[in-house]
Amino acid sequence: MNALDLTPVFRSAIGFDRMANLVDSLMTGSNLDSQSNWPPYNIEKSGNNHYRITMAVAGFGEEDIDVTVHDQMLIVRGKQDEQTNKANTYLYRGIAGRNFERRFQLADFIEVVGASMKNGLLHVELQREVPEAMKPRKIDISTFDNSASSKAKKVTKE
Repeated sequence: MNALDLTPVFRSAIGFDRMANLVDSLMTGSNLDSQSNWPPYNIEKSGNNHYRITMAVAGFGEEDIDVTVHDQMLIVRGKQDEQTNKANTYLYRGIAGRNFERRFQLADFIEVVGASMKNGLLHVELQREVPEAMKPRKIDISTFDNSASSKAKKVTKE
């Protein structure tokens, strides 16, 4: 009884495939269960249109991290060279060096501006870029010309 079938709603909605997939993944919990808690991350908002995702990726270098955007999904992957890890013998390993993949669903008009690493933290900069056609615009109200209305009345009377 936990599943909610939204098929009738999306049957008549055209162009909402991404929304349907997002609702479906949230309802089934597949998106939540498939990701572990590692690596930890923060999502910050600075200003109205600027965001930053900060991930703690200690032990990973810039060459070990892959940041891609595909179908409004930000995918951050970390993969370390297994040969380097096998060459060392650890007496205690408290710094997790396992491979990871973290996914973030991006809203409409969110663009990835760039990514940088500093002090073991990966920073991914995001910005909302609303197209001019989608922004609200003011419509000027013109004044009504009385002479034009009197001409229109004369035409309708005759």
